[in-house]
Amino acid sequence: MSVMIRFNRMRRTRIQELLKFMNYGQSFNQGTDKFNGYGKGGSGQKIGFETYGVNNTFADYDKKKGVSFARYLNESSAGSSMVDSGKFVNRWVEPGKFFREKMMKVGTVMPMPDIRDKMPKRSFLPRVISTKLPFSTSKLSDLKQIFHANENSTMETILADTLSECERVPSPGETKQCVGSAEDLIDFVISVLGRNVAVRTTQNTDGSMQNVMIGSVKGTKGGKVTESVSCHQSLFPYLLYYCHSVPKVRVYEADLLDPISKAKINHGVAICHLDTSSWSAGHGAFLALGSGPGKIEVCHWIFENDMTWTIVD
Repeated sequence: MSVMIRFNRMRRTRIQELLKFMNYGQSFNQGTDKFNGYGKGGSGQKIGFETYGVNNTFADYDKKKGVSFARYLNESSAGSSMVDSGKFVNRWVEPGKFFREKMMKVGTVMPMPDIRDKMPKRSFLPRVISTKLPFSTSKLSDLKQIFHANENSTMETILADTLSECERVPSPGETKQCVGSAEDLIDFVISVLGRNVAVRTTQNTDGSMQNVMIGSVKGTKGGKVTESVSCHQSLFPYLLYYCHSVPKVRVYEADLLDPISKAKINHGVAICHLDTSSWSAGHGAFLALGSGPGKIEVCHWIFENDMTWTIVD
């Protein structure tokens, strides 16, 4: 019961969005792979994939450049499996995207990366529908038909890359699952952490791309190493989270202040990975911080609409 109570606010928002779908209950025909009308809803507004984040579209992901899960996250989300499997390849890393644990102290001034959610606005599917949709690279042709993805199109590449990442063999110590419904998300969290859990995310996006000052800091479990499940959005036609648990982390909450006025502008949640020995030498964190696998811990903020779960203190 405690899980449902703590997740209630977030889940209620998602469910309300789902219930606004026009005829979503009739859009999937049992016994077929026909899924019509997804994205029609929400106060009569058509939610298509022409609108993408902040003045962006799916077409921005030029197939000639390659639309990879790693590339997208390198541009927009500090968390995810890519933090652990080390697939970043860009030589430039946004200031503040990765930082050392010692930065989580009162009075520290540090750059905040762009933590805004730039994904398309989507909703979870009800599990009764999501479980009927194919979700594997072996069924890519079926998915392309359902979501009207043309051959060699950007949408085809998005589907293929996300499916591939979801099917990737877990990195050492990692437990992972891609979830497309609120029910699946909760079930995965419970399977890893048990029922007595709390969910945390950064309060808002204020301070993005600016310097912020660290105010009061609190570590979950008294700042000790803890178990956690982090969930990060994946680029897909409906809301899909990549949820995973990795060993040896510490989770922090911190007030974020304006460095000049000292006024509180945000409340951030950060996760510090203490074991980076399995990360690649070319990982963006090491490019930014100047070290290598297993030599340092690496921290990052939880971005807008991403979340981390821990056992209740």
